[in-house]
Amino acid sequence: MLVDSIDHPKPPNCTQGSVLGPFHTNDAPHLPIGSSITTDDAGEPILALCTVCDSSGRPLSGVKVDVWEADSAGHYDVQYANRQAPSGRCVMTSDVDGGFWFRAIRPVSYPVPDDGPVGRLLGLLKRHSSRPAHMHFMFEKQGLDRLVTTLFIRGDKYETSDVVFGVKSSLVVDLDRIDKKTAVEYGVPEGTLLLRHKFVLASARETEELRDKNAMEAMERLGLKTKLVDHLPVPDLD
Repeated sequence: MLVDSIDHPKPPNCTQGSVLGPFHTNDAPHLPIGSSITTDDAGEPILALCTVCDSSGRPLSGVKVDVWEADSAGHYDVQYANRQAPSGRCVMTSDVDGGFWFRAIRPVSYPVPDDGPVGRLLGLLKRHSSRPAHMHFMFEKQGLDRLVTTLFIRGDKYETSDVVFGVKSSLVVDLDRIDKKTAVEYGVPEGTLLLRHKFVLASARETEELRDKNAMEAMERLGLKTKLVDHLPVPDLD
């Protein structure tokens, strides 16, 4: 989280990042907008209606969007030895209005694997091993700073004690229920859970300028005379 915050700072009006996590894969299917990303019939259905725009509010079309989540048992597809095909994940492309929507299941909280050194460390720290319910997103398009982020469901009992410190207040969201009009429009039952969110992406230039600014201000607070060379602070000996 610290490295991501330093390398990919976001202007105040942009969506903040979070950790990538170990369960992203490169074999997610490319699906058309409106598809279901899950094969888990035990999970509670949810409809996600999302948009993506730049820092000025202009819709961004043609953005590659990766989405992935755990199943209703709290496991990702890659954690199953008999995994036959990707599930709970997809790649979509935002439309001309910056929109993308899909059907999934309500995210659930789950423990990270704790049967090795991570578990021993957490035991010594007297910390639990659980993550709050969440869904992962990654956005990529030329000219934009790649955004890796996560939406967390408000009210989860682990919301304020995420084992990997990934929660930021701006990434905690509420779920609603779909009304009759929306149900008809999107072809889902009335009362289905609804996740609605607008993602705001920074340009690569915005992130680069903010990262440089933060680096110089940090050096000044330390009382160091520095300059930037290839965006890295080095001693200013001139």
